[in-house]
Formats: sequence, C-alpha cells, structure tokens
Amino acid sequence: MSETVITRFAPSPTGYLHIGGARTALFNWLYAKSKGGKMLLRIEDTDQARSTEGAVLAILDGLRWLELDWDGEPVYQLSRAERHRQIAEQLLAEGKAYRCYATPEELQAMRDRARAESRAPGYDGTWRDRDHSEAPEGMTPAIRFKAPREGETVIEDQVQGRVVFANKDLDDLVLLRSDGSPTYMLSVVVDDHDMDITHVIRGDDHLTNAARQTQIFKALGWETPIFAHVPLIHGPDGAKLSKRHGALGVEAYRAMGYLPVALRNYLVRLGWSHGDDEMISTEEMISWFDLDAIGRSAARFDFAKLENLNGHYLRAMTESEIVGHLQALVPDLPDGGILAERIGTDGWQKLERAMPGLKERAKTLVELLDSAGFLFAQRPLALDDGAKKQLDDQGRETLAALFPKLEGIAAWTPEALEVCVRDFAETTGRKLGKVAQPLRAALTGRSTSPGIFDVLEVLGREEALGRIADQRAPVQHA
Repeated sequence: MSETVITRFAPSPTGYLHIGGARTALFNWLYAKSKGGKMLLRIEDTDQARSTEGAVLAILDGLRWLELDWDGEPVYQLSRAERHRQIAEQLLAEGKAYRCYATPEELQAMRDRARAESRAPGYDGTWRDRDHSEAPEGMTPAIRFKAPREGETVIEDQVQGRVVFANKDLDDLVLLRSDGSPTYMLSVVVDDHDMDITHVIRGDDHLTNAARQTQIFKALGWETPIFAHVPLIHGPDGAKLSKRHGALGVEAYRAMGYLPVALRNYLVRLGWSHGDDEMISTEEMISWFDLDAIGRSAARFDFAKLENLNGHYLRAMTESEIVGHLQALVPDLPDGGILAERIGTDGWQKLERAMPGLKERAKTLVELLDSAGFLFAQRPLALDDGAKKQLDDQGRETLAALFPKLEGIAAWTPEALEVCVRDFAETTGRKLGKVAQPLRAALTGRSTSPGIFDVLEVLGREEALGRIADQRAPVQHA
C-alpha cells in the first residue's frame, strides 16, 4: 500500500450531490490535505439503469462550487468492468468463489423462509459445494464469493472503534451477475486496491459492507484500507435526514444563497469538532482535521445555525467579494435573466456602494439580493404593507415639505443629507423617525432598509428626488 495517504470520494451518479455526500467529500478532502496526501474521485456508475450524465455533472459542479478539488482525472467505475470480471474469474479459479445457478424463484423462497424464521435474509449456500453436473441446462450462472463460515471478521475502525462481525451472519455475496456484470462489492474492492486507496472514509451505513469487502481483500491477498465510518446526519428532531430537514442537493444550497466557505464550515462541524471553535477557516480545518475528533453519534442538521454562520461570513467579506458571488449566482436563479437585465452594467457598482448597509442585515445572498431590490426598482415603486402605512396623509405631507429642502442640497453626500433631514425635523417640530420612515418608504417601497442617508446617496439625486416626488402629497398652488 502507498506510503502517501490516498483517500477517495466515490459517489453513485443516481441523483444530485446531497448534503451527506458533500460532507463525506469534505472529510476525505481534509484528511488528504492534512496529511499531505491525495483525494481521488471515483464515479460509481455501475448501476446503468439509474446512473445519468446529468447526475455526474451535478456532482462535479457541486464539488467545484464547494472548492473541493480532487487529484487526477475522475475514474469511472463502469469503464473498469473487464478488470473486475478478471478478478472474479481469478477467485473462481482459486476455489474462493463458485458458480451459482439459483433461480430468482429459489432466491425469493430463501428470503421468505428467513422471514418466517425471523432470520436476516441471505443466500443459504445451496450451490456452494454442488457439482456442475447438477446445473440446469442452458442457464448462465452468477459467480458468488465463498465467504468464510467460521470465526469473525474484525474492523478496526478509526471512528467506530473495534467492530466484530460473526462470519456465519455474512452470506456468500454475488461477485458477477449472470449477465456478466460485476457487483458493487467486487468493483469497490478492486478499484480501492488498484487506486492505492489507503483510507476509506464514508457513512456508517457502509459498516457491514466493510466486513464483506475485508473478506474479499483477504481472499485476494491484498492489504485492506484503513476504515473510518462516519455517523449519518439526522434532522433537528433526531429522525433520518429528509428533504424537509435539509437533505437537498448542494446546488439547492447554492440557489438559496449560501456561500461555499460557510457551507464547508457548517459541514465540518457536523460530526467533527475542535474544542468550542465554530467559525473555522479552511486553513484551520486542514491544520486541525483528524479522524479521532469525529464523534460516534449522529450529527443534527440545523438550518438556523447554517444561516447564522453564513451571515457571519457575509459580514466578514469585502463588498467586491460579495458582488463577485452575486454575479456568479444571478444567472442561475429562476428569474436571473430579468434580474441581470434590470441590474445592468452600472447596477453592480451601485450595489457595491450599497453593500455596507445591505450585508449587515442579510443572512444569505438571496436575502441580500431581495433587500437590494429597491436599487433597481422601476418608478413608481410598488409598496409593501409597511410602506403603505408610513405613506398615509401625514407621511405624504411630510415628504412634500421636505422635498424642496433636499432639492436645494449642493453636495449629495450622506453627511450633508443627514444634516438637512435633521434640521428639517428640528425646525418643523417633528421627531426624526416621523421624517425618516415615510422617506424610507418612498425611496425603497419598504418599511426596512439600510441607513436612509446611505440609500439617498446610492440612489443618486435624480432618482431619489423622483421617488420622493412620486409619493409626496400634491403641491398646493396659490
């Protein structure tokens, strides 16, 4: 086995890169990086009926968006089927596998008997020692592994500890189906060996697979990789993670406006910890990550924590970095084309200038875009319910009285605008809020926004005065 640590992320392309798979990829990536090793990518596409090209692309895009780079070219398991068949034939020739002629009906009868006797369903070894002369005519057999019947198979797992399986409970699994296609169990063992995988880090739903695969490794005289089986992610209620909890594809988190750095930080804390640290940079993750800090109990997914973490990262970013993320996100949003057209070329600069006030309130990029919508809204603005309340008769009259004061400002800066509005409030005996609230409603169509003087400045004199004029009370002429 290689002295260099080599991990692998091996998804099946039967759907999107879900959140549990993303965490598995992250743990493999971090462990390889922390040890100066490599993470390889293997697409386990042997299930041809369910594997799709679209799913492969979704997995690759998800990994790239999360900035989890793999070493070398992806390995497609299906392309290695001939190698897998050769190993099955080798085991057969060495007497470590056998031809099985059991029919589908016979296999179903075995399952039914096991169920009736309250046993785990499994193959009963009918063809393990039978002579080929008894084979049904014209039937192509499957090839089964001749698993050891006595003793135990032990997994010294880096997360679960010592896990012992009684060999009597592990039946003779199929290596090659009757149509000649290799099974998952065989393909994984051969590929892990040929790719020099030193560490297999995956979900603990693969623990029994580890026992079966260990038996095949030993039968072939190959060194078994070091296993680390990570507890699965559950929902906040402790139940198995479902879509309502957050069992979505990585692309869904991107579309919801989460940052890759925040999602990486959140995922690494689902089952792994470093003291009480919550915000952990990628450099710190690589420096600190090790398998012995992975817990044995299931982690619980919590959207609120992810949102808060994302908000922290948004506030820590520069305005231009956030705009870069938004420019990458907008084309992929459902109404992205319309939004991009509305923003235009100059709008991104306007958005960057407004960012200090916008990013303080937002927890996601989508939320930030929504709160920035007023910047690109067309006149006259649509008003939300809160804005309508502020723009009652009194509010509109306040705007009518304020309008000429603002119109007369020489330097359209937040400082000059603040002085003007405060002076107006003081000289007319109004509270500042009674001036600022209708002003905000007129400028943004909403009852909440970034600082009103910044909003005035970012919109610019012409646009700001135009929006106020749209909402002020009619000017009374003598």
